[in-house]
Amino acid sequence: MAVPLVIDTDTAQDDCVALLVGLLDPVADLRAVTMVAGNVGFDQQVRNAHLTLNVAGGRSDVPVYLGCRRPLVREWVSAENVHGDGSGGLSMDQDGLEPRAEHAVDALVRMAAENPGELSIVAIGPLTNIAAAVVRDPDFARNVRSLYVMGGSNNGRGNITAAAEFNFYVDPEAAKAVFAAGFDVTVVPWDPLTLRQAVFGQDRLDRIAALDTPLSRFFTRICAATLDFDRRVGIDGTTHPDSLTAAVLLHPELVRSVSPYHVDVETAGELTRGYSAMSWGVHGLEPNARVVEEIDADGFFEYLLSLLSRDIRPPRDVIGL
Repeated sequence: MAVPLVIDTDTAQDDCVALLVGLLDPVADLRAVTMVAGNVGFDQQVRNAHLTLNVAGGRSDVPVYLGCRRPLVREWVSAENVHGDGSGGLSMDQDGLEPRAEHAVDALVRMAAENPGELSIVAIGPLTNIAAAVVRDPDFARNVRSLYVMGGSNNGRGNITAAAEFNFYVDPEAAKAVFAAGFDVTVVPWDPLTLRQAVFGQDRLDRIAALDTPLSRFFTRICAATLDFDRRVGIDGTTHPDSLTAAVLLHPELVRSVSPYHVDVETAGELTRGYSAMSWGVHGLEPNARVVEEIDADGFFEYLLSLLSRDIRPPRDVIGL
């Protein structure tokens, strides 16, 4: 049975791969892509989303909605030093590719309300749109079947500061509100999960490149800037938490260990803005999320390899592909 989902994204590098998961996996019924301020400039993120839809075969049936262009109460923080433009310098003619007029927050509220308990959301950027939807509709959290969040670290190191993972750091107030809202939440954290099990070293990158399909070439190009950054900071490969988050929704068999936690996010700390405090059950706090602790790392790689092996041709020429 197909899984109805929306991907809420700040499209750059692995976000693009996560979109490919939603677009190409036969289990996925991707209803929409919603855009939130995060990795790179907002308009560039939109171009990256349309580029990815084209690379996946020109999926004009999947609407793109524009959401919040800045965090709830803070100034936007970029990750362009990590991702570059987020698309590896690839470009295409985007004439006629217009996002829908409806605001992403309104679209999320509407889609969840139309079929309560059916829609899942994969949130792989800052949680601004999700928090705003909670404010817009008190029933939103109940109407959403499940919320899969890429964010935070399981009491571990960050990737933008020593304490914080990027998505929670950019909009900690939104993240805090989302975990208090009553969603059925599954979290895919940066540390330790991504750093240990969702990193593709050179041998795996070579296997992807050897496919020599338009999709595999797209993957290699969009991941190049992040690979260079990762190596400079001691990570020997490309990181794939966003595509993993989409994959574990669609294929829960990839999860080997998951545990209940009470997740909260620091908003006031001078050194710990965006820190995710994940209580494992000894502090008298009720669990509000499931946190993935271990995945089938080989299975996840083989899954993406299979998707990227498909010989799908983009209907619009992609410059540089």
